[in-house]
Amino acid sequence: MANEARPCPCDLGDRMEYVGLGQEVQIEHIGAYVVKPSAPSDKAIIVIQDIFGWQLSNTRYMADLVADKGYIAVCPDFFVGKEPWGPSDDWSKFDEWLEDKKPTNMNKEMDAVLRFLKEQCGVKHIGAVGFCWGGVATHYLALQYPELKAGVSVYGIVREREDQYELKFPTLFIFAENDEYIPQHQATVLEVNLKEKCMVDHKVKVFPGQTHGFVHRKREDMNPADKPLILEARADMLNWLNKYM
Repeated sequence: MANEARPCPCDLGDRMEYVGLGQEVQIEHIGAYVVKPSAPSDKAIIVIQDIFGWQLSNTRYMADLVADKGYIAVCPDFFVGKEPWGPSDDWSKFDEWLEDKKPTNMNKEMDAVLRFLKEQCGVKHIGAVGFCWGGVATHYLALQYPELKAGVSVYGIVREREDQYELKFPTLFIFAENDEYIPQHQATVLEVNLKEKCMVDHKVKVFPGQTHGFVHRKREDMNPADKPLILEARADMLNWLNKYM
């Protein structure tokens, strides 16, 4: 079945005309997009791509948004040069494509990014924000990297780990009520278990009427009813980072 028959909701409102404000650099064995704030900062946010890769303009727009609030923003190529998913790719082959790009297998790249931020950028406080594939990755990092200060997982959930509720740093989870790929009951189960098992601050927020991809893939002017929720979710993301960074 071709992609046209099962369009990825992340395709909504693709911001392909956007030109990023940062630059591409090499971080050890991976490429990365880096944008710095107007004033020197010792705080950085790792912005993690969706399935369409680190060079997607939408994700770079989010990195620029973060940098505008005073953070060094870095969006690494966590696919390590492998081809990202494409809008016209065959969805019947998605699992095969994902096999060597699982968001729970990124420690080597993450460690390289942490070294870069600490040793070359003088960063002392680090957080993470991820979308879709990157949302899963951010949740995974919250289970593995207590040195991070805060995380925002946007429509991503780790399902295969028994310790998925044992977060090591404060994490905000953003979901869409009408997400075809993450049913609302999964967000509810996550919230219930976090309340019972998680020892750090956390929050699960579901946005009514929204679909997968709404935070970073919908244009603000696509639908007047969507705009306040898109802006609210982005504000929630930034406020969470500001609170803990």
